[in-house]
Amino acid sequence: MNTDILLARKAIESTYEGLCTIYEYIEVEDPDTGETIVSPEPVPVHENVPCKLSKKTISAADGGQIANTIKYEPVLFINPDIEIKAGSKIVITQHGVTREFKRSGEPFVYNTHQEIVLQRIDTT
Repeated sequence: MNTDILLARKAIESTYEGLCTIYEYIEVEDPDTGETIVSPEPVPVHENVPCKLSKKTISAADGGQIANTIKYEPVLFINPDIEIKAGSKIVITQHGVTREFKRSGEPFVYNTHQEIVLQRIDTT
């Protein structure tokens, strides 16, 4: 990798303010039948990985009769060497706040970082 890309990557990674754990549903052997099945619970595949959680868009609260809904598109910035499959569960702690995300989108991988659109677990 050329020096300019390494310097740019180092600069981007210096902005990472959080840590994340990435979970996947993996294939496991059913102990009773010996068949290969998908794990019923997500399994951690990467833990305590430096990252940055940001937002792509944000809008004003949507006032309803019961509660307001805040709409935004969270984006994860992370090292491009970490393999993150679409659909992974990702738990991120940043600035003392922990948030859980489901159905991660397809990663957009660049030489210096990758960006992944996320969906909060507590939203539909």
